[in-house]
Parts: sequence; structure tokens; C-alpha cells
Amino acid sequence: MSAIHGLPGGTCEVNPCQPAPKVKMGNMGSRFQYLKGPEETGDSRRKHGCEWKRTRSTQCDFEDDKEDDDAILNTPRRQKLKNTSNYIFQTLFLHGENSDIRICALGQEWNLHKVYLCQSGYFSSMFSGSWKESNKTEINMEIPDPNIGVEALQVVFGSLYRDDVLIKPSGAVSILAAASMLQLDDLMQQCGKIMRENISAKTLCSYYASSCFYGLDSVKKKCLQWLLNNVMTHQNLDMIKEIGTELMAQLIHSSDLFVMQVEMDVYTTLKKWMFLQLNPMWDGPIKQLLDDADAWLCKRRTDLCEREAFLNTEEGAPFCSVFKYVRLQYIVNDLVSARILERDNILPPDWLNAVYKTQWFAMLRTEFDYDNGPQEANKEEFELSSMRCGRKLTKDGDYCWQWTGFNFGFDLLVTYTNRFIIFKRNTLSQPCGGVVSLQPQRNLAYRLRLASFDNRGKLVYSRSTGYQLITLEKGQEYVVMNLDSRLLSFPLYVCCNFLYTSPDADHRPDPSEQE
Repeated sequence: MSAIHGLPGGTCEVNPCQPAPKVKMGNMGSRFQYLKGPEETGDSRRKHGCEWKRTRSTQCDFEDDKEDDDAILNTPRRQKLKNTSNYIFQTLFLHGENSDIRICALGQEWNLHKVYLCQSGYFSSMFSGSWKESNKTEINMEIPDPNIGVEALQVVFGSLYRDDVLIKPSGAVSILAAASMLQLDDLMQQCGKIMRENISAKTLCSYYASSCFYGLDSVKKKCLQWLLNNVMTHQNLDMIKEIGTELMAQLIHSSDLFVMQVEMDVYTTLKKWMFLQLNPMWDGPIKQLLDDADAWLCKRRTDLCEREAFLNTEEGAPFCSVFKYVRLQYIVNDLVSARILERDNILPPDWLNAVYKTQWFAMLRTEFDYDNGPQEANKEEFELSSMRCGRKLTKDGDYCWQWTGFNFGFDLLVTYTNRFIIFKRNTLSQPCGGVVSLQPQRNLAYRLRLASFDNRGKLVYSRSTGYQLITLEKGQEYVVMNLDSRLLSFPLYVCCNFLYTSPDADHRPDPSEQE
């Protein structure tokens, strides 16, 4: 017991080094006797001012305990009687005893009970309104949704007779469709939970399509995030075939796309995807896909003497809405990549000309207007225009890399060593003059993300710096992240977004005009 300060007549103390006096637990009187103390007189108790306060407090404690006990004893506890639930399910649903309604659908019959079916908004309206089926004992249901099967109806009808339901991930879409038709919102949410937990390359496209159709926004959002993480890090041939133009456009437009290597690889991924959309029967190894896509484009140009850019043709027009979101300004800065764009002749010349002009003005601003990079936070511009690049670290070790292309004299080295990620503005040992800017300071907007995935593409570790602005002097290093080795899992994917120059909206190409 610590000192009790502020009492009249002094302070009551107990030496913390001495053991507390032993108390003999007995009747109530003995406990109060200890509180008073055998040696204390009435005067001493009044002197210390402790007698009434302690006795009153103890009495209140007993009264409170009694009230708590009464509250506990009188609070009902809900318990699930499994035998009752099983009896209802077995007897009424599976055996159909005392059925007052027969449901016929998809060539099957179910002997059910209106009182249970009325949990469904679909049947509740049917039985309580002026529908002709309200007084019928047999109802033939039309099932217009091809996603609904007999097994799904069995599960959905059975869910009305019990408080739990077994949903296989492979059957979640079918059950969701049936639950949607019968207006069972709780069951739809349970299907959504199963789907969110079982997204993979095999289920992704069907889950995404059904979440859009049946209005499960949480599943849609989860599928989109899974694709942003995996479409370039874990390419799957069957999955790429199933991605439609609208969904692919969302992915390519997003700054959250996990890009591996550089923006040119985004273009290459789209080229392979477009080839598969136009040649759905192609079934070769994924390593052969790019070569076959290039050969197909070359043969088409030769056979048709096609000089028109592919996206300007009738066959290529549907893909304009996707290719317009490729950030071409980070492709034409690399000579090899720019030549591939010209060779493929997929993109209209006016798209490329606009980008060349924009990049030329950006270079002039950097060299002659002393553009030191982003001066203030502009997250919207960063999301639309930042350079997207990434790297896969297969195992723990030391890594140092830089991404190809002329980045307006900002030669950035990224290093991973001893669980640190470091940026360095590299102005030394350049192969030729004019490669880097020698301005004393340069600004950089960036976001760096790390991620590890399991074998199904599910995120198991992630970390992000968020949107940041830094200023680097020549040769300066900057520690971006200090990582906890206990949480790291390899392979580790590093994804970066960079903005090297000040936003110049007047000269930045407008994707909406690239139609």
C-alpha cells in the first residue's frame, strides 16, 4: 500500500519492504475488526480520519458485488441447441414432412413450408400479395439466370431451415446468384465473405464479374486489388485471356499497378493480352507468347501491306481505351523501347508525336528553366503521371539497381542492403557528358511499396512509404525504409512510383483525346 496523502492530521503509510499482515478469513466481524485495528482507540481513529471512510467503502463494495451477482444471475444466455436445428433440417427440409408447398425448378422438386420460405423477400411478396401463386400448393419457378444450378438451389432452400450453411468456394457464384434472385441478403454477404477469402488466378475473373452483376462492391474492390498486385508479378495465361477491355483499362490506368521492371513492360503485357483476345485458341507456353504476338503483328503488316497504325483499324479500335493509359512518356525516353513502338505500329502516330513534344519541352525546362523537380505536394498529378517501375528480390542479399531511360538528368540508384532501402542521386562515373544534371539540388516525388505473396497470389506482407517529397544534393544518399527482418518474406516485390519534374499540365498528353 502506498502513502495516502491529503488526509487530516498527516499521512498513513505502510512500509513496502515489510510483508503485509496476514488476515484470518472468517466472519464479517473479524474482517471489520482488522479494518479498525486492535490497537487503535477512538481518538486515534478520528485523528487519522480513516475509520468512517474505510468502513463505508467496504460496505459499498459488498452492496455492489451483490448487485453484480444479481445482474449476472438474471441475464439470459443464448445457447444453440444443435439437436433442434438438425431435427428441423432433417425432418422438415430433407424429408419434407408436413409440407404445404411444392417448388419445382430446373427439373427438381422440393417439398417445403411457406412459413420458412417467407424469410425470402421473393417468396414473402409472392405469398402475401395478390399474386396468383399466393394460394397455390405447387409453384413452377423459372430460373433465367444461367449461374443458378440445382445444387445452389438445394443449398439456398436448406439455408432457410438452419442457421449455418456450407459454401464451397467453387460454388459461391452459383449460390450468390440464387440468393440474389430469392432476395436473401444475409446469404449473399456470406457468399461475399467466402469469395473475398478465396481469390486466386482460377477464381478471379468469375468472382469479379459476379460481384459487378450482383452488387457486391467489397468483392469487386478485393478482386481489383488482387489483380493490381498480380497481373504483372504472377502472369497467368488463362487469367489474362479472361480479362476484358474495361477491367484491363482500370488496371493500366491505376498508379497502384505493381509494375515489374519499367513502363515498357506494361506495353508488352498489353501487346500479349491483345494478341490473346484476337487469337483465343492460342495455347502455347507463356514464354513463347511475346514472340508469337510479335510474329502475328509482323505477318499482318506484311500480308496486308498495312501502313495504318493497328489501333486506327476496325480490328484494333476496341483496344484504344486500354492502350491510351500506357504512360508513354517513360517509354520514349529509352532508345530501344522507342524503336519497338515504331516497329510495332500499334499506336497512332499522333499519340507518339504528342508525347515526343511533351518530353522535349520537359527536357528544356529542366536544362534552361532550372526545373528542380516537384516543388509542392500534388498527389493527383502524381497518381496520373508518375513513373511506374519495380523489381523482384528473389532472396535476401545485397541489391543495387537503376531503371533505364533518360530521366531528365536525375540518375537514381536504389539499393537494398542489410534490410535498408536507400536512394542515391548518382552524379559520378557517368559514361558521357550531359547524362546527368549537375544542379546542386533536385527534388523528387516518390512512393515505394513492398509486398510478398503466397502461392495463390494473396498478400502476406506489405509496406508503403506513402506519397513523399525529398530533396537530394549531388551524390547524397537517403534511407527510405528500415525493415524488420522478422516480417520479411521472399521473394519480395519492390514497386516504385517517381515524379522527376514539376507538373506541367499544359503540355501533358490528355488520354481522353487519344481515341
